[in-house]
Amino acid sequence: MSDTITIPETASDRPTPAARGGRPRRRKLTFDRVTFFLAFLGIPLAVFVTFVLIPFVQAIYWGMTDWRGFSPDYNFVGLDNFTKMFQDDVFLKALRNVALLAAIVPFVTLTLALGVAVAITLGGPSKGPVRGIRGASFYRIISFFPYVVPAIIVGLIWAQMFDPNAGLVNGFLTKIGLDQFEAFAWLGETATAMPSLMFVFVWGLVGFYAVLFIAAIKGVPAELYEAARIDGAGRFRTTISITLPAIRDSVQTAYIYLGIAALDAFVFVQALLPNGGPDNSTLTISQRLFNVAFRQQQFGYATAMGVVLAVVTLVFAVLVFTVNRLTGGGEGKDNARGSKARRAGAKGGAQ
Repeated sequence: MSDTITIPETASDRPTPAARGGRPRRRKLTFDRVTFFLAFLGIPLAVFVTFVLIPFVQAIYWGMTDWRGFSPDYNFVGLDNFTKMFQDDVFLKALRNVALLAAIVPFVTLTLALGVAVAITLGGPSKGPVRGIRGASFYRIISFFPYVVPAIIVGLIWAQMFDPNAGLVNGFLTKIGLDQFEAFAWLGETATAMPSLMFVFVWGLVGFYAVLFIAAIKGVPAELYEAARIDGAGRFRTTISITLPAIRDSVQTAYIYLGIAALDAFVFVQALLPNGGPDNSTLTISQRLFNVAFRQQQFGYATAMGVVLAVVTLVFAVLVFTVNRLTGGGEGKDNARGSKARRAGAKGGAQ
């Protein structure tokens, strides 16, 4: 008589409902699950609807009226404000200006910030462990300092520095022999007003994003840089092939935030060029909106401008997400998982 050994059926051997062709069993709604959804989903959703969606819908409604802002009387005019807006040469000039700011300021700012971050974190000796330059903490503080100063103060300081008669910029340029810049009005010339505004924008924001990228680069495994160094990759190649893919999400988020700041540019512009610059060369939508609402008392028309600005901002964010996806966004994590799997397989085969 032979002995038989019975092997108990484990849970892993049992076919799941999905494997048998059925639907996954729905979990019961317990008190803990209900309270979790209410606390972490219901309350934030209610706040979002109350303070974002409802005001936006109200703005669309008021943008279709001729409300003066200080009177309860108004008339519904439909799409007349939007039609008038796109026939307004001043508004179209402001729209072109903010599009130019959104195209140039984020790119230049993030390029400089990334260069500063890479230099501080990876600019140390080319031999030995990968580490940053000596005194990295000092450079982080110096680069972050302009962001600590309020934007209105930064704008007023640079307005004085660009002063044609007593400004530091013209004084420095004439001291080094560039006499053609004596009494030169940087903010009073159409050709230089917008570049001067962009320079102040970049100067005031580059430090914050440099610190942001420094924190992101610190999270990249040092083994990747050491392997690249062993393979003979230089600093530029390492930055393009390792650093940028590793911090791609941070760059995307920073680009969206900077684009929104450029589209909504008001504080810097109002401090430097409160009247929109020569020939409205630096006028922004927010400035035009402010003037129409509080100086001309056309709040309905100004609200319509605000709606268009919100739509332009959403379109910008969608474009950034789309470009990131088309250029391979999200593939970095998949590649990292694949490389980890290959390394694990290699270790298993060697055993």
